[in-house]
Amino acid sequence: MLAAVPQLLAADSKPEPSSISSLVGRTLAGNPEIRFYEAEVAAAKATRSTAGRQSNPELSLQVGNNSIRNADSRSNGLAFSAELAQPIEWPGRLGLRKAIANRDIAMAELGLERFRFHLAARVRVLAFTLSAQQDLANAANEVAARYASLREVMVQREPAGIAPQLEIATIEAAALVAESRASKAGVEVQKALLELNQLMGRRADAPLIVKRGPLDARPAPALLSLLGSAMKNHYELRLRRAELEQQGFKVELAKNERYPAFTIGPFVEVQNTRTLDDQTVAGIGISFPLPFWKNGKAEVTNAEARQMQAQATLAAAQREVERQVTESMLIYQTQQSRLAVWKGDAVTKFSDAAALADRHFRLGAVPMSTFVELQDKYLEAVEAIHSTQTEALEAALTLEELTGAPGSLITTKN
Repeated sequence: MLAAVPQLLAADSKPEPSSISSLVGRTLAGNPEIRFYEAEVAAAKATRSTAGRQSNPELSLQVGNNSIRNADSRSNGLAFSAELAQPIEWPGRLGLRKAIANRDIAMAELGLERFRFHLAARVRVLAFTLSAQQDLANAANEVAARYASLREVMVQREPAGIAPQLEIATIEAAALVAESRASKAGVEVQKALLELNQLMGRRADAPLIVKRGPLDARPAPALLSLLGSAMKNHYELRLRRAELEQQGFKVELAKNERYPAFTIGPFVEVQNTRTLDDQTVAGIGISFPLPFWKNGKAEVTNAEARQMQAQATLAAAQREVERQVTESMLIYQTQQSRLAVWKGDAVTKFSDAAALADRHFRLGAVPMSTFVELQDKYLEAVEAIHSTQTEALEAALTLEELTGAPGSLITTKN
């Protein structure tokens, strides 16, 4: 099936039809927002490269005038001192900072992976919707044109009496309904096209033709199996578990940082005067803060509170995922069972029946009520089939995202 954007948007050029899988690939390659998540990963890796390193050594230099005075003499000279000090962290502190930085990388990579999956799923839904709504618009325009042609024929006959006039009014009303359906479908086509172009990083009015094949919907696994996969692979839960693990390291780091770091290093002091011998002092100095006012208890309490919040968030996320999996599975099973009943040529069959009713009504073989009802049922059938397919696709993609198993339930044949 082919779906084209409205003629207004495609007036300048007619692009080659693109399959849904190719649109997904082009979107993942050209979406500008992916660069943001990739930059997050790069920033986390850059932070990790320095998280396990000691602080830089500190060099301290002092220069002054050395003046000595007494009752007999006065002497001036140069005095200077130099000190090289290295801050030393408490044992285990650097390892904890490395672990926290590693979790930052893992969460950034999970965020990128989740966004790419969500983006691919959204493109599949939009492309399928664009094609399906265009099919509906074409069907509605076909029925509306059929009504308009029939009305012209009936008016030319110069009908007499109330029955022919009512039939003309019926045709006109049915034509208005068909045109309204075509207009609504056209709006949905444009909305899907605009969002699809935005995700692909293209101009909003860029023309696009989608080549859509039939859906291949496979039976969903048992609910317990889906829930097990979701608890293990769902992106949100994996992020929450990584955050909880990272928060545990932060608690340990806060406890470790209650013991102050110290600074140690050699120093040298030189004093010289014109009348006295030079004096040099060399040694090793050590310094550390005294935890009188800040002993680290507040930081430990804060980190433990954040850890409790992370635990509560994980538990709430697990319950929410259970609900989403159950709801999506019920929707998918319902729509998949409906798709299994319909044959692949259902739309063609209804279209042929509507055209057959039109020919035989013009020949007087079928009544007006049968003709109008078949046209309406044709449009309703197209709407129902495409709506069911779209809902099945959305539910399947949601399940695939929840369970972390892309392509396991539904695919679009090209």
